[in-house]
Amino acid sequence: MSASSGQSGHAEPQQEKQQDKQQETAAPKPAPLGGRPADSIRAALLIAACTSAVWIAGHSLHVPPALIWAGALVLSTVCCWAVGVLPEPTATLLFFLSAVIFHIAPPKVVFSGFTSTAWWLMFGGAVTGVALRNTGLALRLADIIFHKRVGTYPQVITTVALSAVGLAFLMPSTTGRVLLLMPIVLALSDRLGFAPGSNGRIGMVLTTAAASYMPPTAILPANIPNSVLLGAASSLYNINLSYGSYLLLHFPVLGVLKTAVLIWVVCRMFPENGPMAPQPASARSALGVQERVLAIILALAVAGFATDAWHGISPAWISLAACIVCLLPGIGLVSPKAMAEQVHLVPLIYVAGFLGLGAVVESTGLGSAISAGMLHWLPLTPGHTAANVATIGAMGSIIGMMSTLPALPAVLTPLAGDLARATGLPLESVLMLQVPVFSTVLFPYQSPPIMIAMQLGGVGLRHGTRLCLAMTAITLVVLLPLDYFWWRLLGYLP
Repeated sequence: MSASSGQSGHAEPQQEKQQDKQQETAAPKPAPLGGRPADSIRAALLIAACTSAVWIAGHSLHVPPALIWAGALVLSTVCCWAVGVLPEPTATLLFFLSAVIFHIAPPKVVFSGFTSTAWWLMFGGAVTGVALRNTGLALRLADIIFHKRVGTYPQVITTVALSAVGLAFLMPSTTGRVLLLMPIVLALSDRLGFAPGSNGRIGMVLTTAAASYMPPTAILPANIPNSVLLGAASSLYNINLSYGSYLLLHFPVLGVLKTAVLIWVVCRMFPENGPMAPQPASARSALGVQERVLAIILALAVAGFATDAWHGISPAWISLAACIVCLLPGIGLVSPKAMAEQVHLVPLIYVAGFLGLGAVVESTGLGSAISAGMLHWLPLTPGHTAANVATIGAMGSIIGMMSTLPALPAVLTPLAGDLARATGLPLESVLMLQVPVFSTVLFPYQSPPIMIAMQLGGVGLRHGTRLCLAMTAITLVVLLPLDYFWWRLLGYLP
């Protein structure tokens, strides 16, 4: 299963055509144009209900009209994202338009997501992901990773999980990792004799989905929520999260231990005891020129990510630099055609919407109003660290169920200052407390990449929900208490 970029320039166009065909099969199929009229009616009713609820509550509490309109817009947008009555880009664009034409916030605030480090981090990761697929380096890496490491079913699941987590250090885009890994995992499933609907195939697909999102939340530039947290913490509080300290705080428990728990849960919930077809021998060609160039670029980018506390350059600009090098005509790792067709705009618009939502919440004063209301009834008392941590986590989980998890940092980060004052905890610790919350997925709909992976792998929502609920139960009972003591050991909690 090797793929070399070819030793001459004449082989590259043919290879690009083959890669384009692979992308057509790997990418999710677009929804039919137009949709159903009932969806638009449901969306209108949902928006009307959210607006009415906020308007009634606001007037009963004597809230200024400007805050009522801002609250109605934010609640309507979050509910549209959560319920899915509108496609995600449509709901996001509607938020942009409504915020501007109704003067909820200035355009520079509404569209601030497009200038944030999180947005550029994801854009750079999307382009380097295209380079990984089109040069053949991704398939070569997959061949190296999977060859002779799939003797038993637990070995298969372990290898898939470690591959997804390991790739998070190289590709800061969860959707990109899913689009890259899923075709490889499905091909491996076919070769192992796991038919569609079998436990083996379901287990491999769900492992790819969960391992691509859950453990990488402990790696700073690896997915949307922690990238949003990175940008929001910098813009709102001038706190620049360090790659190394973030990794040390979160990865031992939420990364390493959660990966081990995921492997165990999948093997128990979706066991596969039947014989597996033997793997065919793999003939590897020499590493191509483009593959070598891309490997060097990625190695330098990863080194830059790991040492950002020393040189002070944000991972976003390192990711953008790697993206630009891949696009340079003299290097030609990503052609203009490939960039236009394979860099998906929907997740990028989605990220800009999350960040813009957070900026609107902060600039309108809605965040302060919400925090004042929540602080009035939340049992937060300085000196009761464990109770405060649990309360903040429960609050985040409730908000996370009302929206998708990538939106959680955009909602919680503006409240972090008031929560820090109410609990007596350091502001950075309160910001970091979001990570255990958005790393815990109660239902698959909360994480769009998990839903995409399940769709690509042909796994139903029932199986994904079973896995998410099992992982949540173990996380609450085992992992979060361990995480609490790890934080205290490192001095993040008194």
